[in-house]
Amino acid sequence: MTASRGYQTLFHRHVKNPILTAADWPYPAHSVFNPGATFLKDGTTLLLCRVEDRRGLSHLCAARSVNGVDGWVIDPKPTLCADPENHPEELWGIEDPRITFVDELGKFVIAYTAFGKAGPGVALVLTQDFRTFERCGLVMQPDDKDAALLPRRIDGSFALIHRPMTDSGAHVWMSLSPDLRNWGSHKLVLSARKGGWWDANKVGLSPPLIETPEGWLMLYHGVRQNAAGCLYRLGVALLAIDQPDHCLARGDSWIFGPEAPYEQDGDVDNVTFPGGYTVAPDGDTLRIYYGAADTSVALATGSIREILAWLREHPSAAA
Repeated sequence: MTASRGYQTLFHRHVKNPILTAADWPYPAHSVFNPGATFLKDGTTLLLCRVEDRRGLSHLCAARSVNGVDGWVIDPKPTLCADPENHPEELWGIEDPRITFVDELGKFVIAYTAFGKAGPGVALVLTQDFRTFERCGLVMQPDDKDAALLPRRIDGSFALIHRPMTDSGAHVWMSLSPDLRNWGSHKLVLSARKGGWWDANKVGLSPPLIETPEGWLMLYHGVRQNAAGCLYRLGVALLAIDQPDHCLARGDSWIFGPEAPYEQDGDVDNVTFPGGYTVAPDGDTLRIYYGAADTSVALATGSIREILAWLREHPSAAA
């Protein structure tokens, strides 16, 4: 952990950022951003990137790397496309995947945003190899997004973290299901603050929850509206291991935000939006893969232990 301008730096940008751009793609693409991430069985890093075409519609495409930094091998055509004929909720594309491997199923479960006439909704799809897919369809009605599945059941049920929009704002919720298709037991997990806070009015899950001995580490984004537009920055909270709807701790300050030129200037300025992570074999080194300015994919590295220590030292003073 290093100090910078009087505050602690918890994430360090990779010197090769951005690590993926539309120029790397084997077919025409306007922008590449907001990837889900996972390790494959052979240790390869897979990023499932949101790719926006020149119509403005998005699909998902996989990129694989031995070291998770460069040498990416990108699928020569889209990996998962919208299927509006069978799923009209995907009429305007599919976006922002989060990947969770579920041991019980022996499969990866991908939560993504289906974008249709009613707005964005949460959909799920299962895969073993990122070649063939089993769609569950829409599981949370619009307006809802920023979803990820927990890797194991909670009290006998699958648990999904997601972010519905309501009249009171955009807050993080958890829902439970016996079968990934029927959902209920909806509970509020993390509320957006109000007033002048960096995470006032709108918060959402960033990558899937990270299981630690102290609880589920949640990296979440907060959106602040200012005169120039919106600022997307990253905060941290800790949820109880057996009751993920119970927040044990929440930091007051944001811990990562748009500072580099590729984060400040793009299709949507001033955005750092992590959607995926990997944890090194040491169980501590955390790599977050994030969308930079809704234009490219970037990488930052941190320490789980240092983030937890920072959270203990900076408890929330207000909600």
